[in-house]
Amino acid sequence: MSKIKKARKLRRPNVPMMVGPSAAAGGGEESVIAARPTRVDTVNFDYTHIKKDLTRIGILAVSFIVALVGLSFVMPYLVK
Repeated sequence: MSKIKKARKLRRPNVPMMVGPSAAAGGGEESVIAARPTRVDTVNFDYTHIKKDLTRIGILAVSFIVALVGLSFVMPYLVK
């Protein structure tokens, strides 16, 4: 990698400027229209692993709070 840094205004993004087939490659307007992705209105995400993790975290949090409350009642009798 070169250590020479370009000025920010001289940099170009590393993405293509035109999407779809070029006219020089023989693609006409109909191929550009056909190449457009169709919009998908229903997307089903699977969050079962996240729900399991949140359930586990909730159970641990409640159990630690119950343990701390229980210890707060027991400790004064143990520290005599």
